[in-house]
Amino acid sequence: MIKRLRNQITEYFVGKENTVDQVLICLLAGGHVLLEDVPGVGKTTLAKVLAASTDCSFGRIQFTPDTLPSDIAGVSVYNMKDREFQYKEGAILRQIILADEINRAAPKTQASLLEAMAEGSVTVDGIRHPLPQPFMVIATQNPIEFLGTYPLPEAQMDRFMMRLKIGYPKADDEIALVRKNLAGKTAETVEPVCSVQELLAMKEQVKSVHISDSLLGYIQQIVSATREEERFVLGASPRATLFLASASQARAFLQERDYVKPDDVKAVAVAVLHHRLVLTPDAKIRKENTDLILNTMIQNIRIPRD
Repeated sequence: MIKRLRNQITEYFVGKENTVDQVLICLLAGGHVLLEDVPGVGKTTLAKVLAASTDCSFGRIQFTPDTLPSDIAGVSVYNMKDREFQYKEGAILRQIILADEINRAAPKTQASLLEAMAEGSVTVDGIRHPLPQPFMVIATQNPIEFLGTYPLPEAQMDRFMMRLKIGYPKADDEIALVRKNLAGKTAETVEPVCSVQELLAMKEQVKSVHISDSLLGYIQQIVSATREEERFVLGASPRATLFLASASQARAFLQERDYVKPDDVKAVAVAVLHHRLVLTPDAKIRKENTDLILNTMIQNIRIPRD
C-alpha cells in the first residue's frame, strides 16, 4: 500500500521522490512539515495530492496579516432560536491542512495554529474540540520575501518535525510535468489509493517498528552534539530526539523493514535537526553552512555495531 501511495504522489509531483518520501515519513510518524521554497514549485500540489491519495479531508488557509485566530480555530456564535452559543468550526478542522505563507500572519495567529499542531485540538470559549485524525499541517513560507512577514521564532519552528526545500525540477521532469498538465492530469483528478482507516493502521504499524537501545543512544549522541557545537547558539531540544526516533521508524517502514538501521537515522537527521539550530554571529559572518556542520558531526559519531 505504501508503494501505491508513493507511486501515486510521484505521478503528479514529478521528479522529487526524496521530498515525497520525507513528507510520507512525517505523515506516518505523526509530524508536521514546513516547506520553505520559492513560489510555483508545487507545494500546494503536493499537499492536495497527498490528501486526495489518502482520502483525507483537505483544508487550505491563506495566511495574511489580517488573519485572526478565530479564522483558524473557529468561533462561538449565538443562536437566537435556541438561545445558546454554538461552535462554528474553523479552517483547522480538516485532516490535511495547507498553511500557506504562514510567516505572513501575525504572531498571535501563528500561535493558534501551532497550538493545534501540538495539542491535536482547539479550545474555544473554554470548550475543547478534538481535531480529526490523522492530522497533519503542511506549512509553507517564501524564504526570499521579508516585507510584511513575521518570521517564526525558534520555539515555534521546533513544532515541525521537518523543514524541507523542494527546489526547481530537472529539465526532463519539468517537460514531463507540463505534458501531464496539458493532458489534464492535475491534483483535482487524483483518486484515493488507501482509506483513512488504512492510513491509521499504517501509522500504528510504524510505532511497532523495532529500534534498539544502542540506536536510541546513537540518536541521543547526535542531538547532544548539536548542543556542544560552538558554532551553534542554540542546540536541538529533547523534542528533536523524539522526532528523530519516530522519523527513523517511519523511514524503516518505507524501506519495508520492521527494524531501524543507522542508515535510517542518518537519512532523516539533517531534515529533522537543521531548522532547530541557530548559528552564532561569527559563524554567520563566515557563511558557515548548517547542513554541512551537521553532516560532518554525524560522520564523527560512532555507529553502533550490534
